Amino acid sequence: MIHLNYNNLDDETQQRLLLMSKKDIEKRFGKHLRNYAKEHFVNHQTLLEEEAIRNLYNYRYIFKI
Repeated sequence: MIHLNYNNLDDETQQRLLLMSKKDIEKRFGKHLRNYAKEHFVNHQTLLEEEAIRNLYNYRYIFKI
């Protein structure tokens, strides 16, 4: 088995996973993120991307070859 983290993956895979993570974060925390962004005058898209990246580092990528 090979254990990888997000940084070890190729750019195309990182972008695909980031897009999936954004959708996941928006689905789970979208309302809370929009409220937080509005209250603290933060760009919602920037906040969403930061949370999506943070979410990606919680995953473990294991490949069997």
